Amino acid sequence: MRSRWGHSVKTRFAYSLIALALAQHQSAFAAETVLDKEAPQQNLSTSSPVASPASTEPAAYEQVKLAAPERIAVHGRAMQMYVDKETTVGTKTAINVMELPQSVQVLTEQLIVDQAARNITDLYRSIAGVSEFSYSGVTFRGFRDDENVFYDGVRGDPYSGFSVPQLFNVQRVEVLKGPASALYGGGEPGGMINYVTKKPTFVESKELTLATGSNDKMGGSVDLTGGLTKDLAYRFGAYYQQEDSFRNNADSQNAEVAGGLLYEINDDTQLTTTFDLIKQDLGGNRLRGVPVDDAGNFLVDPSYNANEKSDFQKMDALVLQSILDHQFTNNFSVKTQIRYLNNNSDQQYHESRGWVDVNGDGKADVLDGTIKREYRVQSRANDEISLTNDFVYAFNALGFEHEFLFGGDYHYVETEYHYKLATDKDGVGNLNIFDLNYGETDPSSYTLQDKNTDGTRSNRYGVYVQEHLHFNEQWSLIAGLRFSQFDDYDKATGFSFSDNAITPRAGLNYRPIDSMSFYLNYSESFNPASLSDQESIKNNGFLEPETGNQVELGMKNEWFDGQFMTTLALYRIEKENVAQSNPLYTGDDDGIPAMLNFGEVRSQGVEWTLVGDLTENLTVTANYAYNETEVIKGVVNESLTNTFGDGKHFANAPRHQAGIWTRYDINSIDSAIAFGMDYVGEQFSLDGQTVKPHAIFDMSWTTQWNQTQVRFNLKNIFDKEYAVSGFSERNGHFPGEPRNITLELSHKF
Repeated sequence: MRSRWGHSVKTRFAYSLIALALAQHQSAFAAETVLDKEAPQQNLSTSSPVASPASTEPAAYEQVKLAAPERIAVHGRAMQMYVDKETTVGTKTAINVMELPQSVQVLTEQLIVDQAARNITDLYRSIAGVSEFSYSGVTFRGFRDDENVFYDGVRGDPYSGFSVPQLFNVQRVEVLKGPASALYGGGEPGGMINYVTKKPTFVESKELTLATGSNDKMGGSVDLTGGLTKDLAYRFGAYYQQEDSFRNNADSQNAEVAGGLLYEINDDTQLTTTFDLIKQDLGGNRLRGVPVDDAGNFLVDPSYNANEKSDFQKMDALVLQSILDHQFTNNFSVKTQIRYLNNNSDQQYHESRGWVDVNGDGKADVLDGTIKREYRVQSRANDEISLTNDFVYAFNALGFEHEFLFGGDYHYVETEYHYKLATDKDGVGNLNIFDLNYGETDPSSYTLQDKNTDGTRSNRYGVYVQEHLHFNEQWSLIAGLRFSQFDDYDKATGFSFSDNAITPRAGLNYRPIDSMSFYLNYSESFNPASLSDQESIKNNGFLEPETGNQVELGMKNEWFDGQFMTTLALYRIEKENVAQSNPLYTGDDDGIPAMLNFGEVRSQGVEWTLVGDLTENLTVTANYAYNETEVIKGVVNESLTNTFGDGKHFANAPRHQAGIWTRYDINSIDSAIAFGMDYVGEQFSLDGQTVKPHAIFDMSWTTQWNQTQVRFNLKNIFDKEYAVSGFSERNGHFPGEPRNITLELSHKF
């Protein structure tokens, strides 16, 4: 392994209830905390009371302030390990999942731990209707989405670009299905992912973890939280992991330091500040796929990589965040949140350009297996600022209960981009995929062409309102509206473009009994065309924004006194004004725009999820999704047809998906065994090549001794060879990881 680094609602609770809350907060086998015996009223704070703005931690993560200590230990498995019945992602206010007229999934910290998930791709099996596209990009209810990612409810992804979000600093993952533009602004209509990061807490906890495994994996982490004074709490965490890869010439090093302070200014005000410093070094990257034939069979071993050993991708990111929660009165509150992000990435890598015509007959010779490559030197830098202000007012009027949200947000992004290129004419050597000849080409000898140096500035503004109206105990309505303004500017050319949209949504929820609810919602999405696409056709008119709308009907149930929950959702999404390349375009001076809005796509399907405790010892999360995404309108006139072709299935949009993870606790020996399965049906690549269906099986074993836990995870038990998704014909399919073992040792002090 090489080393290469280029850089509150206060309330009274009996001690027994406190102990129960702590048991749920701690590990599945043991919980330990310190309680204040001097004060008869314990101070429990949640960052999202009924009439307060959205919180990064719902009621399930209550914080206990500490003073004179008495230690209480609670043993035995905590129930509801995989269930979080409260969320904020769908409304920006704390709401019971049963009352939300929309499909949502919350992936808890315990699930992340049990699956030994290190990045978000490890969790896709647990999210109905989500599958991997490429890198951090996903297919969400049939639509590719690379940007609709939020942290603590605001924009600012430190892994933006070609890195995959890591999970060390993530408390839980919230997934909202369908358009989210009525609250969060522009984005694809499939859904959004929100990462809730770990925060300072008054609960004393000190944990050290060491890990090893396949591919020379080695790493560890430390996570510390607790109270410094009766009003000030802290968190500090550090993580490092290095490992080789099953792909040739590739390896990785990931390091992260994160923490922050929580200051209870007074009974009504709290300030949370956090920082996150990330460093990533990926050798032999940017990783592309493995060549396949049209039936989806790998032409060579999945370890193939077009990159040389000297290729790399490095990324540094710094995130600073402050959240101020203030309760003006019992029913009026405000939450102000500001997030700063700096992200820098450097890449130097070889990229496949296609097969070499070795016979000189003008035909690419796949059987010979020689590919020509180009060499790319790229650097990207982002500076981002997100500011969000949410006011919530709860009141009674006309005999109904109301919760009214009014807010606004601002997101500023400034980018820099530098790009140099060398081709075979500039000294880049070819590569034979059957007889790998790495090391015969020297990047230091290439003649690099300076292709592009540019940057952009982007401003996003939004104001929104939302009413949550309770007609009675059974019927409720959530309706909202948002105005969004987009202003983009090209720093190199001076070209600018502005756009705006109004996006509504409404959802009706009927709860005939506490354990059952039915809902119906309508929501819209809005996504402006990219600045580069607008600039490319500025002399021939501009592209309309891509718009979408969804109708969703669903049913949610709690079973056996809420031990587990199920959700059944049926949806239909229509996306219009899809921008595609104009097949009649012949050049810059032909008077014909290079791109047009002439597409309409329909996505419809059904999703089913189950999560919770089937018995006292058996916990499960399972899901199934069926989706049909197709082009239903692609003709502008008789000679102009959508490049996808009418009726063609979208790339990397499987019709069938299923996932399950089930854990059984063996209390007599303080252990647990878990099994999982991930199934993804047939897909097609961007160039129409088949991506064969696959089913992957995993397992884990966990054992506890006092405060020490040993966890063993085995992924891809049967060592199946498969592709997770397709890309292009010249770059192939992205191969799945072969059998992989991880062993972790954790100790709580």
